[in-house]
Amino acid sequence: MEANKKKRQSNQYDKIFKENIEAVISSIMQNILEITAVSVEELPDDIQHTKERKPDTLKKITDDKGNTFVLQIEFQVKNEDDMVYRMLDYYGMLERKYKLPVKQFVIFLGADKLTMPTELNRERLKFSYPLISLSTLDYHIFLKSDKPEEIILGILANFKGENPENALKQILIRVKETTEGDFSLNRYFNQLRVLAQLRNLELNLKNAMDSIAEYIKEERDVLYLRGQEKIIESLLTKLNYSLEQIADIAGVSLDFVKSVKQRLTTK
Repeated sequence: MEANKKKRQSNQYDKIFKENIEAVISSIMQNILEITAVSVEELPDDIQHTKERKPDTLKKITDDKGNTFVLQIEFQVKNEDDMVYRMLDYYGMLERKYKLPVKQFVIFLGADKLTMPTELNRERLKFSYPLISLSTLDYHIFLKSDKPEEIILGILANFKGENPENALKQILIRVKETTEGDFSLNRYFNQLRVLAQLRNLELNLKNAMDSIAEYIKEERDVLYLRGQEKIIESLLTKLNYSLEQIADIAGVSLDFVKSVKQRLTTK
């Protein structure tokens, strides 16, 4: 039962990153991997002839120094003792297929201490790959983004001593500021709820969401009223309706219509 739950959660995390990766890949390269790409080409991920899973992200990159290489990124939720062998398999297949240098990175999403071996040192073989834990990165890196897909990654980063609920409020507000439409906003909030499980922040996130609920409601109300004002202005200037009729059509109070009319007459 517990194994099924963990598998279900892992599938949820994978789904989030598959949905969002194209929106955040350039920033991940720039801010986390220190790669400035001037050209990015999608590569097919059917490099394997085994039943193991396909690479999470596979790109052909030309960077700002003129270097061209294959970039592979894996997102890992838990420590995996055999990860070094999996990365070695990928490396060999990618090198053989594309005849280009291969740069590999594993980005660790969990909160556990890293225990995965990252290198092999044998008599005839030396191999290693970079392992980066999101929990060591400053969450402000993600807050600065204008993409909600990237901002939500802040929940997996280091809050740098900030009270968790305060940090989560900042993340939620930035997601709201960079998202258009309630459907998309609910999607990102749901993704945050899933990612919160990786940090045992479910209760903190709930409290943070409750605390900004009024802010979101007020903002929606302001936007709604602005829209209604435009409708009323149009009715007042283009049609010969009474103020009562306009209030009824727009679904607002008579006083609200009068205030809009007063503003129009003083312009």
